[in-house]
Amino acid sequence: MAKFDLARAYLKNDKSSAAHALFTTLAQKEMKNNSYKAGLYLILASECKARQGKERKEELLEAAKFYIRLAKKDHNNANYAYQCAARCFLKIGNYDDAMKAFEAAQKYTLKVIEEKRPIVVVDDSPAILLKLKNFLQQLGYDDIQTVANGKSAINLVSKLVKSHQNPIVLLDMGLPDLKGDVVAKTLLESKPDISIILITAEEKSTPRVRNTIGFGSKAFIQKPFLINELKNALDTAKLSEIN
Repeated sequence: MAKFDLARAYLKNDKSSAAHALFTTLAQKEMKNNSYKAGLYLILASECKARQGKERKEELLEAAKFYIRLAKKDHNNANYAYQCAARCFLKIGNYDDAMKAFEAAQKYTLKVIEEKRPIVVVDDSPAILLKLKNFLQQLGYDDIQTVANGKSAINLVSKLVKSHQNPIVLLDMGLPDLKGDVVAKTLLESKPDISIILITAEEKSTPRVRNTIGFGSKAFIQKPFLINELKNALDTAKLSEIN
């Protein structure tokens, strides 16, 4: 079981101290990679502290400062990073710093361009489907269709392709009927240039994910994911179509 899943299980079962230790370890690892996930893990670590009745200011302050460092390095996602920092500052009552971060975010306001291209989201988790739909709407996508299993995904995508539409498929690897790699291979055999973005809790280096990418999948998102990671994956998929 991945460390994130284990930490989440600890938190769910009121083992807050063990969960805090794992989330902190995960955060430290991701901070070295300048990954936005580090901030998420620190926020979860702060929740562990809160459940123990302890002060959680330290983790939230560290998360806020980390987001600000990322914002200064990554201008493409600075709006998102500054907003995350502002939320962390608000939670610990640092209102002046929250306002400064919010004002900084406004300088990098994203221009949302409405996307007419259909998106097919395939995942058996209602929570993940809702999260992805919300993120996609924020990114300007309007035609978002969701299914919860592999067979429905194949049928829906086939209909869209026959009607001369060119969907992007967000495909979970762990479906209840057909596994994601089987679905991806089936779709790619019928339309080799279709854009498939894999969604999984597995590492990219695992044989199943690596083989599915080898079939022709365009991009990869590892759970838990943030909106900027989804945006980057969509951009990668579109760019690969040009190349």
